[in-house]
Amino acid sequence: MDQGTMAAIDPITLQVIGGALHSIAEQMGNVLYRMSYSSIIRESQDLGAGLFDCDFNTLCESDSTPMHIGSLPGYLRGIEKSIPLNAWKPGDCVIHNHPYYGASHSPDIAIVMPVFFEQELVGFAANTAHHVDIGAATPGLIIDVPDMFAEGMLFNGIKLYEEGKRSESMWRYIRDNTRVPSLVMGDLEAQIASAELGVKRFQELLGTYGKENVIQTTRQLMDYTEAMLRREIAKIPDGDYTAEGFLDDDGRTRGKHLPVRVTVKKRGDGVEVDLTGSAEQSPTAFNVPFEGSTKVACYFAFRALLLDTYTHEEHIPQNEGSFRPVKVTAPLGSIFNPIAPVAAEARFCQIQRIVDLIIKALSPVLPDRCTAGNAATLSFAAFSGVRPNGEYWVFLEVNEAAMGGRPKSDGPDTVEELMRNTRNNPLEDLGMHLPLICDRYELRDDVMPGAGKFRGGQGVVKSQRFLTPGFVTHESDRHDDAPWGVFGGKPGSGGKYEIYNAGKPHEIAQYPAKFSGLRVSEGDVACYFSPSGGGYGDPLERPAQQVVEDVLDDFITPEHAREAYGVVLKSADDGFAWALDAAATEVLRSSMRA
Repeated sequence: MDQGTMAAIDPITLQVIGGALHSIAEQMGNVLYRMSYSSIIRESQDLGAGLFDCDFNTLCESDSTPMHIGSLPGYLRGIEKSIPLNAWKPGDCVIHNHPYYGASHSPDIAIVMPVFFEQELVGFAANTAHHVDIGAATPGLIIDVPDMFAEGMLFNGIKLYEEGKRSESMWRYIRDNTRVPSLVMGDLEAQIASAELGVKRFQELLGTYGKENVIQTTRQLMDYTEAMLRREIAKIPDGDYTAEGFLDDDGRTRGKHLPVRVTVKKRGDGVEVDLTGSAEQSPTAFNVPFEGSTKVACYFAFRALLLDTYTHEEHIPQNEGSFRPVKVTAPLGSIFNPIAPVAAEARFCQIQRIVDLIIKALSPVLPDRCTAGNAATLSFAAFSGVRPNGEYWVFLEVNEAAMGGRPKSDGPDTVEELMRNTRNNPLEDLGMHLPLICDRYELRDDVMPGAGKFRGGQGVVKSQRFLTPGFVTHESDRHDDAPWGVFGGKPGSGGKYEIYNAGKPHEIAQYPAKFSGLRVSEGDVACYFSPSGGGYGDPLERPAQQVVEDVLDDFITPEHAREAYGVVLKSADDGFAWALDAAATEVLRSSMRA
C-alpha cells in the first residue's frame, strides 16, 4: 500500500502511536547512558538514539544532545553507499563513524540495526555516542593533525554482526586500537543493547497497530511537524539576513582569525542558510563534516528559535519534518564543507558559531525570540596519563559557559548553551576514578557579564590539578571575539586558558583556546575560564535595585554598576555591604541619557 492510498489516521490513534515512538527513543537513550562505562556517556549523556524509516527519515528521537540525533540520517545515507537496502539481514549490526560519509565527527560512533517485520525491512534502530578514545594521534581529542587518518579508527559501514553472529576479528581490532579498551568496548556493548531494544520495541509497535497504520502515522507526524515549522518561517519577512564573526585560529597558525559569515535567505515558508564567505578549510582537524554537523547546526537553530516547546500550546513531535524546510549551502573546500582527506574532528566550536550567527542575523526581525551573543563555543578537554601498570587513563571534560541576555530575562549562567545539552561530570566521580582533583569550580569573578536591560550570563571557571604527570588537549574558541550585545546591550567577555606551574607557584602560563598534547607535571593545574554572554537592551533600563542585587551577588562590581548601568551605591546600614543611592543614581542616569 503506497502513501497515496493509505487512509488518514484518526487523531487519538495518531497521538497514541506518536507517544509510543517517542517513548521508544527515550528508552533507547536511557539504556545507552545507564549501561555505559565512560563518564562522557554515562554522566554527560553525550549521545542520541532513535528510529528511522527506509528513506532514512527520523521518526523519533531521544531527548539528548541536539547534535547527535539530527546527524543520524547522515550516518544512514553514508552507510547506504557501502550497504544497500537489499543487503541488510535480520541480526545485522553496523558500526559507522566516517566523517566523509555522514558522521558528525569520528569519535561519535553510530551503531545501526535493521528492523524487519514480517520478513520485510521497514526501518532502522540507531544510536550514536561520543567515545573516549579511538586511537587518534593524541589521547581523547585531536587538533593539530595532518589528515583524517590521524583521527584514529574510521569505520565506513562495517558489520560488527552478520545475521546475529559477531565478527570476533573486528571486535578484537577495536579493542587493540584504543588506549582505554575497557571503556570503549563497554560503551559499544551499551550501544548494541540500546539498538536491540529499539528493534524489539518497534516490532512490537508494528505488531500491535499494524504496519500500515504505524507507517502512515509516521508520515502524518512528519508532515505535521514540517507544516508547523513552515508556518513559523512564513511569519518572518522575506529577505537576506547576514551576520559575521570569526574564530580565533585553526590550532596551528596562531594570530590568524578564521571568518565565519552566515546569510539567512528567507523566501515564503522556507529558508536557506548560506555559509559563503566563511574561511577556507583548515590544514588541521578544525573543520566541520558537512552532512553530519554543518547541516545539523542549521536544522537545530530554526527548531530552537521557532519550535521551542514553551512557546507553543501544541505538542510538536521531534522528527524529520523539522529538517525539511531548511536548506544549507557551504562552498566545497570551506571550513564547513571540507574535502577529504583533511581532518574534521574538532568541529563543535564552529557549529556553535553558526547557530549564534543565525540568531544574530535574525534578531532585527525576531527581537522577541533572539538572545544577545552567547558563549557559542565548547570547552572540550582531554586529560590523560599512564598509570604505574602501563595502562592509559583518559578523561573527557565538557565545561559550561553562558548565554546572552534574553527578551524577558537575564542570560543563564554557567550552562550548556545552544547545541550542547550535555551534563557536567560530578566531581565525586572524577575523584573516585582518576588522578585529578578539582581545585576550583565556580562563576568567573575576573570579568563582568555583558551589561544590558537583561544582562548576559556569567561564565564558569574550572581548575583541575594533576596528581600524576599527564597530558592535556583542549578544543575551544572565542578568546578573541567576545559575545556581542544587542539592542543597546554591551558585549560580554572572551574566554581564556591558564596552566599554573606546580614548581613555580607564582608562574601562570597563558594558552590559546586550542592546543594538542601538552605535557603537564604532577601538581600542575589546568584552568579554563569560559566566555560570558552579551547584554540585551539598554543597560540604563535595568531596574536600579536589580543592579544592586547583582553587586551583592558578586556578579558585578560597584564600579561597573556605576560605569555601565549608571547606578550609584552607598554603604548600607542594614547589614548588607551596599545600598542604592537613589538620588545620585537618578542624576547620573539622566546625564548618561543626555
